[in-house]
Amino acid sequence: MVALHTAIAIVLAIGLIIRVKVDPVISLILASLYLGLAAGVGFAGTIEAIAAGFGEIMAEVGLLIGFGVLIGALLHSSGAFHRLVDVLVRVVGATRLPYTMSTLLSTVLPSIYVDVQVVLAAPVARSASGYIGRNGLPLMASALGAGIFCGYVFVIPGLAAISIAGLLDVSLGTWLLFGIVIGPATAILTSLIMRVALRGRYWKPETDEEVDEALAEQEAHEAAVAAAGDASENDRRRSLPLLVLLLPILVPLVLIGFGAFAELFDFSNSFIAFLGNAVFALFVGLLIAYLMSRLRAGLEPTGEAMHEGFHTTGEILLITGVGGSLGAVITETSLDKVLADLFQADTGAPVILSVLLAWFIAALLHLAIGSVSVAAITAAGIIAPILGSLSVSPVVIGLAIASGAMFALQVNSNFFWMFKALLGLSTKGTLKTLTAATSIASVVSLPMVVVVSFFA
Repeated sequence: MVALHTAIAIVLAIGLIIRVKVDPVISLILASLYLGLAAGVGFAGTIEAIAAGFGEIMAEVGLLIGFGVLIGALLHSSGAFHRLVDVLVRVVGATRLPYTMSTLLSTVLPSIYVDVQVVLAAPVARSASGYIGRNGLPLMASALGAGIFCGYVFVIPGLAAISIAGLLDVSLGTWLLFGIVIGPATAILTSLIMRVALRGRYWKPETDEEVDEALAEQEAHEAAVAAAGDASENDRRRSLPLLVLLLPILVPLVLIGFGAFAELFDFSNSFIAFLGNAVFALFVGLLIAYLMSRLRAGLEPTGEAMHEGFHTTGEILLITGVGGSLGAVITETSLDKVLADLFQADTGAPVILSVLLAWFIAALLHLAIGSVSVAAITAAGIIAPILGSLSVSPVVIGLAIASGAMFALQVNSNFFWMFKALLGLSTKGTLKTLTAATSIASVVSLPMVVVVSFFA
């Protein structure tokens, strides 16, 4: 019954948001209340889980969101993102932008936590979308979602990849040998499939896009500046190299990446960990962006950019936190025990059946919990004790878990709501891009894992 109530809660949230047009915050709280009470968590336990889930998500990503959005606002104001996109268009061409983005995210940036990646990459994706055409935004959004999560689950040092490998006692070198191929290949194939899907009437801008007011104001300001051809302002912007303008993004990436690799190769210490902490790194980026804006544009324009960033941050924080509340209520149920019993019956089964069941367990957990990393870790924890009785290599089971854990990221994920707001999409539009892309990536990567099972 727990699995049924969880499914009902998720369908209830989606139905209220899309069909009845109820605000996502209210819809998610109603779904959380239903699940907690129907699954036996209790009146007090349900409220406690809702509050605790909100608080835990805010403690984890609240400052990251705030700092990241403010960095984005200041860089939008400086025109840095448009200059970056201009460079990418000249180097790789507009039609290749989605594949370039998904490849970079799935290979170069997995050391950066997914919430930080989307905060930093979303403004670039939005700016690039105009170069691609009518479906530029959904295509870039899909490429961004696929790239982030393919790197997160398949490529070292992505958090989910490291967690699965550790729980199943798979060496990181062995994992990387297969993951570095499956990850970017899946991201690129997913972007190609989404491009084909978007050729028809799949995407409807009037209902699938919902640009936040602050983001719209930023973009309108940039468009006005470009149209006016303000020579003095453009000269000031061109006076600094693009590399310097992007320091607010590059410096946090270097700090976080250095900290991750220091920990991975066992030469970290308290100072390196401090420098590599995502909150500190993004604050450094914000400080650089603020100082550059003050020196180049002055106090008033900088204040306006910060105000627009604060406007955007509030909505994102509230929806993100409530998305965490639903996940916390699900965690309080006994769903993990139901799935553990299911896998116990599979000992001694053929390789392909074991791979499919590992994928299914991780996918079902992700649908229920709403967190890729929690689903991956929980699935690996369920399977690890019986791994020795399975006639399949641990790395294959781990890759199957990684593949399944991506499946159908949707409304019970705090990342879903961050993605929605930062990309300027409606709930329906986010389901058509992020949910569709992660579903496709999950399914596309599964045959690759099956192929690996013949060699590993």
